[in-house]
Amino acid sequence: MHSENESAASDSEMAVSKPVGSLSKKKFLAGIYEPISEDLAEVDRLLVEELKRDVPWMESLLSHTNISGGKRMRPALVLFSGICCGEINPQHHQLGAALEMIHTASLVHDDVLDHAEQRRHVATVNSRWDNKTSVLLGDYLFTHAFHIASKSDSLMALKRLSIASNRVCEGEMRQNAWSGDFEITEASYLDMVGQKTAELCSCACYCGAHFSGADEVTSERFGDFGQNLGVAFQIVDDILDLVGDAQTVGKTLGTDLKNRKPTLPIIHGLTQAVPALRQEMVQVLKAEEPDSQRVMDWLLDSGSLGYANGVARVYAEKAAGFANQLSSGDGSRALKVMAEFVLERTY
Repeated sequence: MHSENESAASDSEMAVSKPVGSLSKKKFLAGIYEPISEDLAEVDRLLVEELKRDVPWMESLLSHTNISGGKRMRPALVLFSGICCGEINPQHHQLGAALEMIHTASLVHDDVLDHAEQRRHVATVNSRWDNKTSVLLGDYLFTHAFHIASKSDSLMALKRLSIASNRVCEGEMRQNAWSGDFEITEASYLDMVGQKTAELCSCACYCGAHFSGADEVTSERFGDFGQNLGVAFQIVDDILDLVGDAQTVGKTLGTDLKNRKPTLPIIHGLTQAVPALRQEMVQVLKAEEPDSQRVMDWLLDSGSLGYANGVARVYAEKAAGFANQLSSGDGSRALKVMAEFVLERTY
């Protein structure tokens, strides 16, 4: 294990006890996004316009995804990276809309895989309709995202978006293949998270900087910021799946345990356990209905929730450190606060 992670974990042992309420999250994000509110509105307008259909059933299905109703983190990253490096232009809006559509597509597919019943405080597509409809909708959103991105007339953006999408799918497939495999290492988990979640954030930041005229080295540094932010975000998401409140978080929780996914708290707990306890806990984790309270007690006793939060903090602080090096302005301040917001989700 990395010593910097261990240090961060020990300082964050009980930092996973009280999630931020959904109302305060909305206010918090509204404050962060204020400098780009008009540009986000344009991204939302593009999404609504692109998803309008004359067929009532299709219109109802697309409206149900509430595609512009989430945290809009990826469009915000495009825009804030852009204003750090220059002016915002229509390419930023188009890429922001495309990234949000790809992200939503991945969530629609995730909900099928996880048998989730709620997302953003409403019924998931698979629970309201069925799995077949959800898979087709996810495919539709994925392909339509590239149609939106093509309007930017940027071969670079299409190339980056296609690579990122491919890595997201690869990460999802890796995690799905790991179901019930509790020999997975922390390094493998972090590599998977870097694909599944962080790749789109990296793409958003790189392209946002590039579209504002940043050189290749600068654009890559913004991409690294997005990568670190995305890894931190996913680790926190995995912690919340264990300790969060479904009403507060706004989606079905506990799916990782039910689907026997080896997330970071579980991986760390197993590395800390003596052989007899490890064998016992693997049996609990592989059960058809894992005893969530038993797992929670074990993770608290082992310090594994605090450890995972500490690792997330390491990545978030790397992201915040980059933002601190930027010239003072709305963009750099917002990127730093977004890194801090990732960790606030655990309090």
